[in-house]
Amino acid sequence: MLDSGKCPVAEAMNILSRKWAIILLYHLLSGPKRFGQLESETAISGRLLSERLKELEAAGMVTRTLYPEVPPRVEYALTEMGREVAPIITAIMNWSQKWLA
Repeated sequence: MLDSGKCPVAEAMNILSRKWAIILLYHLLSGPKRFGQLESETAISGRLLSERLKELEAAGMVTRTLYPEVPPRVEYALTEMGREVAPIITAIMNWSQKWLA
C-alpha cells in the first residue's frame, strides 16, 4: 500500500485530505450505506461521490459489496483500515467543537 520511499504522513494526508473523504468515512462509521444514502446524507454530487468512493476503495479503506438482487443493491462499508480512522475523526470533531463553535 505505502511506497517505502514516501513519507507515511504525506501518504495518509494524500488520502484523507481529498475533498469529502473524511465526511464519507465519518458517515460510514455508523455502518454500511448504499450510494443513495451517502448522497442524501452528505449532499455530494453523484459524480464526485462515485469518484471518492472508488479512491477510498482503492486505498483499502472502503469495501463495495454488490448483492445479486433486482435491482442490484450495492453497499459501501469501512474496512479495518477505514475503521481505524475513527479516533482521528473524533479528535477533529472535538477540536472543532472546542475552537470553532
